[in-house]
Amino acid sequence: MVTAIHEPETVWAILEQVVDPEIPVLTIGDMGILRDVIVADDGAVRVVVTPTYSGCPAMDLIEDEIVAALAAAGIERVTVEMVFSPPWTTEWMSDQAKEKLQAFGIAPPGPTDGADPVRCPRCASASTRTVSEFGSTACKALMVCEHCGEPFDRFKEI
Repeated sequence: MVTAIHEPETVWAILEQVVDPEIPVLTIGDMGILRDVIVADDGAVRVVVTPTYSGCPAMDLIEDEIVAALAAAGIERVTVEMVFSPPWTTEWMSDQAKEKLQAFGIAPPGPTDGADPVRCPRCASASTRTVSEFGSTACKALMVCEHCGEPFDRFKEI
């Protein structure tokens, strides 16, 4: 008999609390990298995740955090499967994730067509420029606001 802790919805709720180690204000649920949870009849749990990109250095730590979060909830038999197709896109990020990024001082990704201007997360000015296509992590670009003069990261659209 499967206990309530092993219900897929409960497992999802536990995993939605696992944070991204590179952007600790976001969870793997916010990021959209948590793709599926499968609970077998024998209680074993398989978690399916899609990395933001194939070389993401945070994925090993995220896998460890997934296993640890489930173990803390009494779920010991866990397999984490990484899938690369379809590839992750910033469109999978929740609106809440984008709001959290903005509040944290990182310009959130806009539409993948690049139609929206990048706004400064501090003063909301659209008068910004790219300093470097690579910021503190490969998924971010370094920007500067021409209005307030503050540098900031922008989460790149993918």
